[in-house]
Amino acid sequence: MMKFRPLYSKLLIVIGIDAALITASIYGAYLARFEFSIPSQYLGLLYKALPLILLVKILSFYFFDLYRGMWRYTSIADLFNIIKASSIGSFLIILFILFMTRFEGFSRSIFIIDWCFTILLITGYRVAIRLYYEQLSGDGSWLIAVRNLIGFLTRKQSEGKRILIVGAGDCGEKICREIINNYKLRHNVVGFIDDDSEKVGKKIHGIPVLGYTDEIKKLIRKSRADEVLIAIPSATSKEIRKIIDICKDCGTTFKIIPGYSELIDGKVTVNAIREVAYSDLLGREVIKLDSERIGSYLKGKRVLVTGAGGSIGSELCRQICRFKPESIILYDRAESPLYEIELDIKQTFPETKSVTLLADVREISQLETAFVKYNPVVVFHAAAYKHVPMLELQPWKAIENNVRGTLNLVDVSKRHKVERFVFVSTDKAVRPTNVMGASKRVAEMLVQSQNGCGLSDTRFMIVRFGNVIGSIGSVVPLFKKQIEKGGPVTVTHPDVTRYFMTIPEACQLILQAGAMGSGGEIFLLDMGTPIKIIDMARDLIRLSGFVPDEDIKIEYIGLRPGEKLYEELITEGEGIVPTSHEKIMALKGAECNLGILNGNIDELTALSDEQDQDKIKRMLKKIVPEYMPTG
Repeated sequence: MMKFRPLYSKLLIVIGIDAALITASIYGAYLARFEFSIPSQYLGLLYKALPLILLVKILSFYFFDLYRGMWRYTSIADLFNIIKASSIGSFLIILFILFMTRFEGFSRSIFIIDWCFTILLITGYRVAIRLYYEQLSGDGSWLIAVRNLIGFLTRKQSEGKRILIVGAGDCGEKICREIINNYKLRHNVVGFIDDDSEKVGKKIHGIPVLGYTDEIKKLIRKSRADEVLIAIPSATSKEIRKIIDICKDCGTTFKIIPGYSELIDGKVTVNAIREVAYSDLLGREVIKLDSERIGSYLKGKRVLVTGAGGSIGSELCRQICRFKPESIILYDRAESPLYEIELDIKQTFPETKSVTLLADVREISQLETAFVKYNPVVVFHAAAYKHVPMLELQPWKAIENNVRGTLNLVDVSKRHKVERFVFVSTDKAVRPTNVMGASKRVAEMLVQSQNGCGLSDTRFMIVRFGNVIGSIGSVVPLFKKQIEKGGPVTVTHPDVTRYFMTIPEACQLILQAGAMGSGGEIFLLDMGTPIKIIDMARDLIRLSGFVPDEDIKIEYIGLRPGEKLYEELITEGEGIVPTSHEKIMALKGAECNLGILNGNIDELTALSDEQDQDKIKRMLKKIVPEYMPTG
């Protein structure tokens, strides 16, 4: 389908503004030359020569592409074009006046002054537009200009990798600017591709927007690009798949700028460029956070995160630090992951006080000591055992960690009057078929009952979501290892489906839910459409450069203990209500569960000490009637 450029009304406005600036420049030159008192005979000749001056300079500007650049991205390359266009224009005007009048009635110095004024006014106007779009952010633009100038003068365009950027928006512009600035990269941007008809044919930092995304194959060959960079953080999975397929067909390598959920600090840099990952093919919409609401309960507060070294816990810590808490307490019993997140927090957020505690939620004395010493007011409970088959074989570990640990933390949080308690749960707690899911459902009941029975002023709330891509134990790392070894890739069942989201996305929604809760709710994160694991396996094989079932075989190994074909986020009749956030729903506060929990929890934890598998499962069934153990 052909795309037509819009009418040139904007171009006429731009030319009109330039004409006004050129007129102001020549008139200002006369004022400067005659000390603000222009003789009438000179003024008359100026009026006669003005149409010629305007025509020559406008044509010169057009010839040097000044009307193809995007002013919000004005750069050193644009400045050089302005200087060249003004110089050629002034030179042609001087030649014409010399030939026609031998300068009779014209002062020679006027043209030199006019040349300077033209450059200043035309450049100043374009720079003002750029500053307006950057909102005078004070990001050191003059330093960027100096580096641009050095790179422009010293770089040989024949050197380095030729980069074609898909996306001529702010993200693509920032990456292009950094590549130009950083001469050590030895990369050259040869063009942009964008579907915005107003951008096609224009230039950014002197580099053309070559065409539309449906012309990628032709433009890759025409520009002789070595690599395609996808710089559209909001791109859908369909758009990314299309670009990847074309690049593979052309034999061109490709990379991507992560989506906004990964660019937590909003900084788009060359360091953010990475290989295309499966998470890019999920096609997530950009999550809009209510930063003011989240900041109101985190800023200046003491925050404790259990499981701080885990996949969810560590990312949660990073995102919490964005909201400037008074301190963050990193609580975990695994020393190596805890040490890694401690280093990360100290390097990335040096202004935030961090406390690292190598401790276990199963030991109430350790929790008590931590709360007495550091007095947290917000608690995120992310510590849990989550490996379904392993816990199916050793269910007492699920009870010790997921149930007893949660109970300990709830009790200590109540005694120390914590303001908010957010429990991170799972979709496997819904109609569980495995011990892990059942133990998490018991933990949900423990947390939810605290507000339902009016036992505490602490706001206890639960956040429930599905599988997280990239987390420890996720199927994606397993598939990648199998692909690296040449296969086969093992899938449990051809029909098995799961809900997926990325780690940053999950953590952002956990923080948002924590801001919304009044106590007793179970918040459900919108997981989108469930994904077939077999489709995921095939996508990962293709991303690795292989053909599924030809280069890499796929084998079905059957469901493992405790697994089911389909996961659920809600059950019928749970009372789902929408919230103020489009990605979050809530379950109405449940009736008090203490009648079921009293006594049974003590017996359940006692059975975990005995390590009696059958009795543990029977007690879980008694507490969670919808629990249906497999096998």
